[in-house]
Amino acid sequence: MQNIKFSKETLRDYIFIAIGAAIMSLSIAMLVDVFVVPGGAAGLSMAIYYLTDGFFSIGVLKWMINVPLFIWGYKVLGNTFGLRTFYGFSLCSFFIDFFRGEIPGFHFIKVQESAFIKDMVQNDFLFLIIFAAILMGVGLGIIFKYKGTTGGSDIGAAIMQKKLGIMPGRSIMIIDFFVIALAAVIISVKGMPLEKPILSLVLYALLLLFASSWILDLILDGFDYARMVLIISDKSDEVAEAIMHKLTRGATALKSRGIYRNIDREIIMTVVTIKEVPKINTLIKEIDPNAFIVINPIYEINGTGFKRRSI
Repeated sequence: MQNIKFSKETLRDYIFIAIGAAIMSLSIAMLVDVFVVPGGAAGLSMAIYYLTDGFFSIGVLKWMINVPLFIWGYKVLGNTFGLRTFYGFSLCSFFIDFFRGEIPGFHFIKVQESAFIKDMVQNDFLFLIIFAAILMGVGLGIIFKYKGTTGGSDIGAAIMQKKLGIMPGRSIMIIDFFVIALAAVIISVKGMPLEKPILSLVLYALLLLFASSWILDLILDGFDYARMVLIISDKSDEVAEAIMHKLTRGATALKSRGIYRNIDREIIMTVVTIKEVPKINTLIKEIDPNAFIVINPIYEINGTGFKRRSI
């Protein structure tokens, strides 16, 4: 397995992985009794839980699924999935059972029986799914941001990429859809007591999948709080001066050659906040109405004038 350097940074990572695992596990604990199944190992463990009438707890099933996957992944991929993966999925398994009151001494917790969950199930099912998606996305985002994983689909996707050449994003989607479909079949065959039609539950599961993935991306990439602006103009010197003195922003001149006119010129590059985008557009058009402007979102900036993003 991977060598661990016991530093403050490593300790911080493991603490945040634990926090992320707790947040993610809370969302799963909320969803088990309403039959909305997420993808991956958590969803597969829920499907088996329904099939076996709860013979094993969700957390134990999730751990039992992840261990052989972890061993297989380690053999196929080497130390790509090391101690942090084992730590991550083990904590997720523990916290799922903890929040569902399956851990000895903590039977009183049972988040699924809380007044909040019961009220949401009866009166605002969609809000319950959205809330669960937020928790799942935030939890996964924290885990991934601090270099951990939860096993399951991550390991399967990596193996599929190496063996079959399927990209991880696509393979994770395939795995998740398969798990959701399998759970739907099991729920239908078992005749589980449902509050919603099975098709509705499948659609809620897909909503959960897409919403949590979107939130996960936001946590990892951040909200696009700035823009990079590229300006191609015959008056590049004037544009650069205006950016520096009227917007108080730095600017960089990039040497370039226009292919169509075969002219050497400078492209001005600068970074501004979202609020400054209208100002810089107006400023440039006043100097050169024919200027060509390209504006791109930026998710992370480290440097003077911009505060470093933190989670």
